[in-house]
Amino acid sequence: MTDFTQKNFGLISLGCDKNRVDSEKLLSIIKNEGCRITDEISEAQILIVNTCAFLNASRKEAIETALDCAGYKSGKLEKLVVTGCLPQKYISEVFEGLVEADVFLGINDYDKLFEALEEAYSGKRANYVGKGDISTATDRVVTTPQHYAYLKIADGCNNRCTYCLIPKIRGKYVSYPVEQLLKEAESLGDVSELILVAQDVTRYGIDLYGQKKLREILQKLTTLVNINSVRLLYCYPDMIDDELIEEIKNNDKIIKYLDIPLQHSEDRILKLMNRKGSRREYLALIEKLRKNIPGIALRSTFITGFPSETEEEFEALCSFLRESKLDNCGFFEYSREPDTAAYKLSGQVPAKVKRQRVKKLYSVQREISAEKLKGFVGKTLRVLCDGINYERSCFEGRGYFSAPEIDGKVYFNAFDAVQGEYYDVLITGYDNYDLYGKTEEFGL
Repeated sequence: MTDFTQKNFGLISLGCDKNRVDSEKLLSIIKNEGCRITDEISEAQILIVNTCAFLNASRKEAIETALDCAGYKSGKLEKLVVTGCLPQKYISEVFEGLVEADVFLGINDYDKLFEALEEAYSGKRANYVGKGDISTATDRVVTTPQHYAYLKIADGCNNRCTYCLIPKIRGKYVSYPVEQLLKEAESLGDVSELILVAQDVTRYGIDLYGQKKLREILQKLTTLVNINSVRLLYCYPDMIDDELIEEIKNNDKIIKYLDIPLQHSEDRILKLMNRKGSRREYLALIEKLRKNIPGIALRSTFITGFPSETEEEFEALCSFLRESKLDNCGFFEYSREPDTAAYKLSGQVPAKVKRQRVKKLYSVQREISAEKLKGFVGKTLRVLCDGINYERSCFEGRGYFSAPEIDGKVYFNAFDAVQGEYYDVLITGYDNYDLYGKTEEFGL
């Protein structure tokens, strides 16, 4: 038997925040076995790469990262583990092709890590995809800054968007039990900002309880003394109902911010994408949210260059942005993915055109964002400090309208500021995405 407590484990997590939560659960399994975890990849004797496979670019990054990591076998590295979405979906291809890896695990197989490693140390390459079950795991080693954390409330997806591989990688939508999530949230310690994630948080509970339970889990999470605030990501527009709006409005612990992935504005493209809703309905929802929750910040993502998207439809999408005036947006080129329904659609848009369209969308949104941020100049804003920005020689943080890692920042001067604490910052300047300011004490 191998004494794994004498081994240094390293982990590289690729992809989204949902993948990060999986990685944190895997790190907890390693820690609970009494093993050492190192941040120095060159010091790891067992190195794990948790992969994403959502897009071709993600798969390419995953393979290149694994190959780069294999290079450490000339040093201290003894075994390379590849886990997550890539082996879950493409195990037959990567097991044969990625011979540099010693162990393969799928998205729910982390409880089989040590069994698989034991097999690898006996001289065999180990394929344990589909052999485990960590769906009830709640322990985590948090890898985000201490003051915020993600809580994945469900896995998989039922929406079947024609461009998306997630249902074929992660399977059907599966909600985690309320009690399990509350236990996990309590185990995170004091959290300034708890960020709820899933492929679609608004669908939470339907599969498990026969009805939507997002409002209930929000109410229970916000009663926990260690949770200061809750932010919602990935709310599908057709699932945002009056009850949820009321809860966001009246619950002081819920940040007045919603990430609503619209993906496009034009009805014909939305139908081809198998997205529910229409331009008219999206604009009506945005108006309703702003009317009922004054000051709410809205974020969305959009795909351009979808098969057969015309120049007129693209310009209409630009017009939608100018009309809706969303606070934050992300834009992506359509990626033609095998094993998706959209792969077979005619009218594929040239790569050059897709790049140009994304560039223009960002240009449109920059003007909108700059105009919105201009309105904060001269006002005092409540800012959550994320730490020190050494390059700018100041502190950095976020207003309520910004989620970590994806939205803009507030750079501010202060005599002192503590990560995870809130400060009143007088805004003195802005650019396309960020704000600049100082605490009132600093300005005296």
